[in-house]
Amino acid sequence: APAMLITLCYLYLWARWGPRSAALVRSTVRRLHRSRCSFTFCARQPHPGERVRLRIGGKVFCTGEAQFLDDLNRWSVLLISPFIYPEKLLTAEHIAFVTESISAQAENVQKGPDSSKEIVKWSDFCSPLAYKPGEPFKLIAEASVDNFSSLGIAFLEDRLQMDNGMVPHRIVYMDAVTPARKSGLGRGEEDKSKLEEGREHGGEGTSLCDKEPGAGEHHHLHLSSCHECLQLENSTIESVKFASAENIPELPDGCSSKLEEKEDGCLGRGIKRINLAGKPPNILIYLGSEAAGGRFEQVKSVLRECLDADSYTIYQLHPEQVLKDPWIENSLLLVIATEEPIPEGSHKQFMKFLSKGGKILGFASSFTCGGVQIKHKNKLRKAVHELVVSKRDSTEVKLNLLVSGCVFEQGMKEDPGRVKTLSRLNNADEDRVIVHLTYGSSGGEAVLSQAHLELDSNSMDVQTEEDFNLLKMSNSKRYEVLKEILTSLGLSCELSEIPVLTPIFLLSPDEEIHLAFLKWLEGNVDAEGIRASSKVSLKFVSSCESKVEVTPSLMPVVTEMGSFSSEHFSLKTYQEHLHTKKLGKILLFTEVTTTTMNLLDG
Repeated sequence: APAMLITLCYLYLWARWGPRSAALVRSTVRRLHRSRCSFTFCARQPHPGERVRLRIGGKVFCTGEAQFLDDLNRWSVLLISPFIYPEKLLTAEHIAFVTESISAQAENVQKGPDSSKEIVKWSDFCSPLAYKPGEPFKLIAEASVDNFSSLGIAFLEDRLQMDNGMVPHRIVYMDAVTPARKSGLGRGEEDKSKLEEGREHGGEGTSLCDKEPGAGEHHHLHLSSCHECLQLENSTIESVKFASAENIPELPDGCSSKLEEKEDGCLGRGIKRINLAGKPPNILIYLGSEAAGGRFEQVKSVLRECLDADSYTIYQLHPEQVLKDPWIENSLLLVIATEEPIPEGSHKQFMKFLSKGGKILGFASSFTCGGVQIKHKNKLRKAVHELVVSKRDSTEVKLNLLVSGCVFEQGMKEDPGRVKTLSRLNNADEDRVIVHLTYGSSGGEAVLSQAHLELDSNSMDVQTEEDFNLLKMSNSKRYEVLKEILTSLGLSCELSEIPVLTPIFLLSPDEEIHLAFLKWLEGNVDAEGIRASSKVSLKFVSSCESKVEVTPSLMPVVTEMGSFSSEHFSLKTYQEHLHTKKLGKILLFTEVTTTTMNLLDG
């Protein structure tokens, strides 16, 4: 009776106040989404300057000034994203927004939506455009104005379920997130008409042309009421396009069929592509009930040392998540690192993951498939043995590893065409300890190892000094073999090369404006020629010969144009295509920088 009373009270309160809350959110978003403000649904206290419109429990809906997206070169564009198809941009009544989600264990938060309420699945109400791995995991998506409101309402009421099994933490609509039009910075016909109604104004204009790796970030202009900004959109940005050595392609409708054939043809050089299987770059580690003793961090650490850390995000897959969370469609690799028997339901899910093109890596686990069987050999258990590993180039590597006490043997249903032996013990029986299997017709693969590739000489299972020394001497080969296996499963083990930062050049196609700007600078820098700001300080120097180190917090700006040359940008071509009076006549150009957002801050 008390439980029923509480339920009835909840239904009464929702019936009375719930619809009002939803109506408030919808009316606010409809009324203000065209203005330069942001909407935020979050589980935190509002920031200064944000106005709280609605508070439900520990979550708030607030509005504030327009926010800007961080560098798009850090985001990975999805294959069907309008970010790479200018022909298929958002319609007038669609908006783009960012959803941040975190793993349940990150902050010991609630693991999912309230199952007693009507669940709203995130992907049912929007289309994903791009993602940024990490904690929090960020997704850019597009939705209709009303669907965006529905997602926000579901978030406030603990009814929102993320497809990647994570917990939604924040949803924010930012005007500057909306993908640009073909010109690069255009805002759409309606916004252009508003700009045309605006008044002209004078003053020196500065445009920032930044040729950083994957330079794809296009932020709206701050001068939204300026008619000359419209000219800047139609002229300066086209000038940048013409002057750039990298031709910005007008993508044809049939580009999608060529994406897998030629990556650089349709995607920016610096934008990381999602894998061909279409799965987000999430790696899950399944440990069964072996969650204690830092096992997750142990396995995660060895993977991070082998993989390109900027390309993948690693999470733990808990037993209770295997059957209910939508991880199968949202993961690239599943690592099974437990000797516990795999429950039947979980095994079926793992096989389903393989059938949909997923990859599995087993570390001394009881998981098998493809007719391969496990045979126990107690004399091998927790002992160090020499392995002979066959590499893809037909060479062999010999190393010592701790083995589980199990080996693989051929089963009655084993398909020799789908099973390949990668490693055997260097003993009389030549026991198989690492096998590679293919499964299904969608590219599913598994590498199963009964040798502890994840453990080094510091493992608690190492019992003698001799074993300790053998493992220590084989450590580099262990990483070599593990990288070979991860690469065979389609993952990248090449570390991303970080380009060296370069100076900024102050350029102008108009000598008078250039000299006038330099004269203005004289009174607006300190004695050392530094213009300081809260994030990045600019040090103005006359030539490249000045020995000023380029750092993320101090950027030298070379003011003498005679020393400028670049294979990526032609000032002459830029000038020929520039048709404005003042805006765009002062140009800051750099080959590589961390972000353009902070350079002119303040």
